[in-house]
Order: sequence, then C-alpha cells, then structure tokens
Amino acid sequence: MLLLKTTLCWSIEDLNIIENQHLAKKTILEGNLIIFPTETVYGIGANALDSKASKKIYQAKGRPSDNPLIVHISDRDDVYKYVRFVNEEAEILMNTFWPGPLTLIFEKNERIPLETTGGLNTVAIRLPSNKIARKLIDIAGVPLAAPSANISGKPSSTAFQHVYQDFNGRVDIIIDGGPSEIGLESTVIDMTSDMPTILRPGFITKQMIETALNQPVMDLSNTKPSGQVKSPGMKYTHYKPKGDVTILKGSIETMIVYVHEHKLNHPNHTYAVICESEYVAAFDVPVRPLGSIHDQKEMAHNLFSALRDMDDWAVDYIFIHHLSTDDLGYALMNRLEKAAGYQIIEL
Repeated sequence: MLLLKTTLCWSIEDLNIIENQHLAKKTILEGNLIIFPTETVYGIGANALDSKASKKIYQAKGRPSDNPLIVHISDRDDVYKYVRFVNEEAEILMNTFWPGPLTLIFEKNERIPLETTGGLNTVAIRLPSNKIARKLIDIAGVPLAAPSANISGKPSSTAFQHVYQDFNGRVDIIIDGGPSEIGLESTVIDMTSDMPTILRPGFITKQMIETALNQPVMDLSNTKPSGQVKSPGMKYTHYKPKGDVTILKGSIETMIVYVHEHKLNHPNHTYAVICESEYVAAFDVPVRPLGSIHDQKEMAHNLFSALRDMDDWAVDYIFIHHLSTDDLGYALMNRLEKAAGYQIIEL
C-alpha cells in the first residue's frame, strides 16, 4: 500500500531558489519522485540509474512493471553514457529533432537498470525541449526516468490540476509549468531493428522522419503485441475515461442522427460528444470541442484535457468523431482508438 506524504507544489520561479534546487536534487538522489512539465505532457520523474527509484514510479502510477520507462536527458551527448551504440540514422534523428518530442530506442549499457527498462536490454531516451525539464535534470545530475504523470490507464496529464488530482500525497514535489505546449506524448522510434521502426506516433510524424533520413521507415504503432514491448503505449489500456467511449466514423450528419437516436433509446443516461469546434452547435448533448478541423496542433493540445473532462462531467456515453488521419491526425487517432478500446462504429 502506498503511504500518503506531504507534496510540495512549486511554481517555475520556485525552482530558481537555491534552497529548492538543493531539495530537488536531494529528493531525486534519495530515490523519490518529482512531477515536472515537458513540452509533450507532464512526467513523473525519478533517478533513472536507481532501480528502487524506478520501482517507485510503477508503484505510484499503478503501472505494470514490464511497461518500459522513457529516460530523459538534458544534453545530447549524455546519450552515449547509457547506450552501447548509436548508429548513423540515430545520429541524424538526434541532430534533426533533439531537443524535442522524439524518443529513440537503443541497446542499453550496464548503467541503466532493468527496472527502468521493463526488464529489456533496450532503453528509450529523449532530450526534451522544455527548459524546466532540462533544468531539473541538470540540477539532479542524473537522467530522469519519467513516464506520463497519470494513474495508469487514465488520460495523460497536460496541466497542473491533472497531476495534482492524481498524485497529491503520492509524490514529493510537483512543479507547475502551465499547460503542456504540444499535449501528445513523444514519437517513439526503435533504432535497434534492421529498419528504423515507429512504435508510437506523435508530433514528429512518419513523413518528417523519412524526410530526415531520406529513406522509408517501418510503422508498428497500430499493432497489438503481446509479451514484452519496447515502447510505452503499445500493450496496456490507455487514456480511458470512466464512461463508455465509442468512435463514430462517418459524416457529421450521420453522427448527429446516431447520437440523437442513442439518447432516445437510453434516456436515463448522460451523454457527451468530443468533436471538431466547427460542429459544436450541431448536437443536442453537451459537446467538448477539440479544436478547429483546420488546426491539428490545437486538437493535439486539447486532446487529453477533453478526455479528462468526461470524468469531471460524469458522462455515461462518450461519442467521438473520427478525425482525419493525415499528418498529426494519425497520432491523434492512435490515442483516441486506445481511449475507446478500439470500439469504432462505421456510420
């Protein structure tokens, strides 16, 4: 059983105070947990070189211990401290997209414990662009293992209120960095395969990666593997609100009719729709807009907040409009399909 503790809540300015920097370093080096912002989502961080600290992350999240953690570094050259080999393709991707929302998987060396990698001999590493994240890593003097700061299975956290709701009393420090800039977890690409292989789509798209490498890459992000997996987000239930989630694929007109008829047939339940902003006024149930159909970045920014709002609204049935899978839409639908447990109805 996880014992509750007093959680300190800091602003960005608090991390500039020397005494707080000493406390943050002490907290991490003693194997305890700090939640911090990144440009993608908030992360729940611990010393990636400490097996006991990594175990605390799994315990706090309720996360299966075979689900690997992403290791965050503050300097590009730090990657060579923790991996056996960096190939030419990985060098190109690091030079092109770091710092930023791209995670690369390498063969690990002995410095990274198996508890951090979910028992694998590979390690996922990312150099975040968020200045607060990199400053905290610099203060700690060690890389931080940091999965998304949410209770396992729930939508990822993109705002301070999300992490406070989930982790007050479970971690030592929460740093409030405001809303996440991007709102989707990083793209994960396996560099240990014969061909670079995308395991989780994100803000860095397949086309962007292929353009940088000037070669095709494989995409296994929509597979449903069993056994050990190299990337978080591939195996277990993710992003799910408490209500029943269904993705409706078809025109907005057919979706309007479907939702209305479902409401008539099940009058004693509550309903909500998640869709593009342009269609908000079309439904006779509460609607949570994602953003404009013309702005995928806005929709990515709002995605996890929209899913979390469904629990705050205590919704029984949640209907989500199937988005275009072009460009960033592919990563958006990857998250929404997992939130719906792949329950998709063709209208």
